[in-house]
This record gives sequence, C-alpha cells and structure tokens, in this order.
Amino acid sequence: MPKLFSDPEAIAEDIIRDVGTNLVVGLPLGLGKANHIVNALYARASADRSINLTFFTALTLEKPKPKNLLQWRFIAPVIDRLFGGYPDLAYAEALRAGALPPNIHVTEFFFLAGRWLHVPAAQQHYISANYTHAASDLIAAGVNVAVQLVAKRIVDGVPRYSLSCNTDITLELLRARNEGRASFKLVGQVNSELPFMPGAADLPADEFSAVLDSPATDFPLFAPPAEPISDTRYAIGLHAAGLVRDGGTLQIGIGQVGDALAQGLIVRHRDNAQFREIMTRLVPGSGPPAALETGSFEKGLYGVSEMLFEAFLALIDAGILKREVDGVVLHGAFFLGPKSFYRALREMTPDRIARIQMAPVSFTNELYGEEEAKRRARVDARFVNSAMMATLMGAGISDGLENGQVVSGVGGQYNFVAQAFALAGARSILAVEATRQAGARPQSNIRWSYGHETIPRHLRDVVVTEYGVADIRGKSDSDVIAAMLQVADSRFQDELARQAKDAGKLPKNFEIPGAHRDNHPERIVRALKPAREAGLLPSFPFGSDFTDIEQRLIPALQLLQDAERVPLRLAGLLWQGFTGRPDAPDSECLARLGLDKPASLTERAYRALVSAALARSRGA
Repeated sequence: MPKLFSDPEAIAEDIIRDVGTNLVVGLPLGLGKANHIVNALYARASADRSINLTFFTALTLEKPKPKNLLQWRFIAPVIDRLFGGYPDLAYAEALRAGALPPNIHVTEFFFLAGRWLHVPAAQQHYISANYTHAASDLIAAGVNVAVQLVAKRIVDGVPRYSLSCNTDITLELLRARNEGRASFKLVGQVNSELPFMPGAADLPADEFSAVLDSPATDFPLFAPPAEPISDTRYAIGLHAAGLVRDGGTLQIGIGQVGDALAQGLIVRHRDNAQFREIMTRLVPGSGPPAALETGSFEKGLYGVSEMLFEAFLALIDAGILKREVDGVVLHGAFFLGPKSFYRALREMTPDRIARIQMAPVSFTNELYGEEEAKRRARVDARFVNSAMMATLMGAGISDGLENGQVVSGVGGQYNFVAQAFALAGARSILAVEATRQAGARPQSNIRWSYGHETIPRHLRDVVVTEYGVADIRGKSDSDVIAAMLQVADSRFQDELARQAKDAGKLPKNFEIPGAHRDNHPERIVRALKPAREAGLLPSFPFGSDFTDIEQRLIPALQLLQDAERVPLRLAGLLWQGFTGRPDAPDSECLARLGLDKPASLTERAYRALVSAALARSRGA
C-alpha cells in the first residue's frame, strides 16, 4: 500500500528522501497536474539550491489574465466563479516572469495556444515531439518521479485510484516500468471532483508509492468555459460534418471547430432536410456536391480521440456515437472541459461510463500494437484537426511560426494524419480559417509558401475552410493549387494565383471558377443566418457557464476588441454610444461591467463604446 499523506510539504520531503536531490518529475498534460505536490516540490527546490528539479510536462493551465479595464470587469467575476479555489502553479508564474531559480527547469512538449509565445525561457526549453513520443523522451531524460491527480474509490474496503483525465502518457510509463525500461515513483493526489474512469485508468493502490489525500488539498478542477462558436467556425464544422460516413470512426482535435462539427452532425442526424438546406446555402455554385454525406446515422460512429470533450457526450446522447468496439463507443487519452462535463462523467451510471474508456496515447494515436484489431475497428475514419495556416501546395502549419516561435505543439496531429493514409477508407481533414486579423487588415491563412510546416505536403489530404472543401489527396500540384484557391478568401485569390503562375505551377491562362469568386465573410453570414435564427446553430450548443447577460456581452466585447485595431471604427462606436440611449437589456449589460453609473471620463467613454458595440452586435 502507498504511504498516505495529508500535508503536501511532507509528501515532497518523502519524495526527496526516497529519490534524492536530482529530481526529474513527469507531470500529466493539462488537467491532471497535482498542483499542491508540484508547488511543494517547487518551494523545496527554491529554498535549497542543492536540489536539481526538472518538470517535464505539457499544456500548463493558467487562469485567464485580463489586459484592460473592460476585460477585468468582465472576466474577474467569471474567474471567481469558475476558477475560485484553483491553486496556481508556482513554476508557471516564475517562468512567465523570467524568475525560475537556476536549479529548476521546465520543459514542455505542448503549449496552451499562444500563451508562451513571448516567454524566452519557455520557448528555449520546448521539446518538439509527437504526443506518442513524449513517454520515450521522458524515459530517456531519466524520469524518476511521476506526479498525478487521481480519483479515489473504496472497493471491498480497499482504495483504488483512477488516472481519470490522463491515462495518456502515465500508462505508457507504467508499462515501461513493468518491463524494466524505467524506474520511477508514482505519486498521486486525490481530487473529489475528478471522475473515476474505469478500465485501464483504474489502478490498484500498490501502483503508487505515496498519495496525498486531504480535504485541505482538495480543489475545484480547472474548467475553461465553452467559447461561442462564430459563423466562420460553424461553416468549417458543417463542411466537415458532410464528410463523415455513417458506420465510420471519428477523431476530433483541440478547438472550437470540434463543437461546430458535433453540432453539425447532430443537425444532420436529427433533420436531414434542414442539414441539406444549410449546405445548399453554404456551398458555392448550384448546390451541395453529390459526394456530400447528408444521411442520418443508422449504424452510428465509433470515437477514438486523444482528447475527450463535452461535444463527444452530446454525440452519444444524440444517438450518433453508438457503434461499439468491444462494448466501447469512445476511447480517449485525456480530457478537459467545463464543469458540466466533469459533472456528467461523475454522475454517469456504471453501464454508461463503461462505454467510455480511457487509454494510453499509443492506443488512440497509433496503429502499431494490436494493429489488426485497430484496423477492423477504425473503418472509414475521419481525423479532424485544426491548423493555423495551409499552403497552396497542401502543407499544414499548426504548431509554430517561421521565425521558430512555438504557438502550441505538434501533439497528435501528425499521428492522425499518418493513420489516415495507413487505414483503408480513412481521411485526414485539416480545418483552417481562411483569414485572420493582423492589426487593421485581414491576412490570408492560405499561403503560397511558409517557412515552417507541421504536416508536409506529401501528406496532403483534405483541407476545409469556411468557404468549402479542398480534396487534394493524390492530386497533381496544379490541381491541388486550383482546389486550394477555391477555398481561399476572394480578397487574396488573385495574388495567390499570380504567385503560383510565376513559379510555373499553374498555367498562365488559369482562372478561378466564378462560383468561387464570392468567398467573403458576408456570404457565410448570409448563408448561416436562417439556421442561426431557427436555433439550429446556437452560439453555445452544449450549454455555457456564462450567464445570459455575459453571453450578450461576449460578442459586443469581441466587436470592440476588433475595432481597437481601426481608429476610425472605434471613433464611430464612440460617437454612436454618446448619441444613443441603451435599452433595458443593454442597461443590464452595462451594470454588469459597473458602467451603469460612470464616475469618470474614462468610464463614460467605456460606457459609450460598450453601448454602441451591444447595439451593433445584435444588428441594431
């Protein structure tokens, strides 16, 4: 049985006494970090420079940090409500401030997107690795401690511990330890909010050397609220939903496109006619292509995804995710989501939770190991992942910039793309927003070329933007370029085509078909408006931790943030706000931000800007 502790400082001392002063500590990706133990180890090493401490991890979670007065007034109550009591990770604060002691090192293989771009120490110690290779890298680095948040259950008077949200790398490490390829102490911290996941996640107590279990160190799980789904992301999700075959297999990567895809599948399953009507409006030309999948899911889908999130539960509830593989409809390697997601998992009946199994990342992301069984299970697989940019030649840019800065990480994307080529009938779908805002002007995310690639062009398959689907597997370079131009924003098509022609990759007389010459954001808004108004494509399809007033404020604050890049637009909002009068619902929103009774010139200006943004965001 493991040694039991109620004090994090005591368990940290026990770890140092057992392992020594050279600590290589593996921490799970995302949710599963045992914050109290991590902070106790950090404090101990900070006080004693003879201790060398290395944390090897990924996806360090931090509470949102507001950047201005409006953000502060909006987000501060949300932080208190959703993250109150969540203990900050001391190493993250020190790393961001450039204040890590010289004897403490933090190495990550996946960043929270964009959060560590301008932190040199984080950028310098980043390891570029596929998710499936992280365990091997950790073993090679000499891991001697693995610390993880766990759920606890008493069975026949004996405690059992579930790895719950993070079976991903921990199960890989335990297998290596059992095979004599690694030697480390597994240390757990019990959390009462963590769902007890069955199957491979369920471990006997003797797998652990020590466990921290005390009401004093219990804490609310990190629960990021769902973000509203924009028209752009809904369009991408709907296009992707038309590529999923009944009876097939589904993987969805990190990001809001996953929620949009899931809602698109639900609309398609529950009302074929409505789905076809939406797609008729959305697809350029005379209507949806014959290859579009629009039928309901009679056989159902099987899910195998490194990340589980709330949308997967909605797909189960809708009767879409129901094709069983050995009694399981959904395999995953880690999860993260809002409070309602964790609660739903905790409250599931035993027979229902048994159909959702957590597994090592090698199971979800790779074919080797039980390959024959995996091939039988993963029929007609659709692997849907997001990219920041794509080139006209079909390469994907998902994790970093051409100057070497890392935005997020490779994660499992390359693994899933490779699976799509290894499995019969499988397709890799990269979701890319056609443009992004860069200062006052939009920029194309479809590029002629880019100085960094995550997915090379020889693995090009399907690229989806809000403007359509580019099926580019097995196509010649000129055909690929032509297809990519059709899903690019029309404001950039001519210049992109010119670059391709100058390089001799397109015929000089090539012209983009007229049906694809209206690739503008306004067309997407018009195409989705009837479905939006009918409630088929809600901003929060799976519920929200934001209040009704906060949900009204979000699009207005986003509009205001966009306007900050264009001084004339900001001035127009200011004039509109000063000359208009807010109605009762808008007054509630202003009161939520403490702007109902402005006490200074600054507050009066903010009141005017928010009031105008509220009116414009609802089309008034």
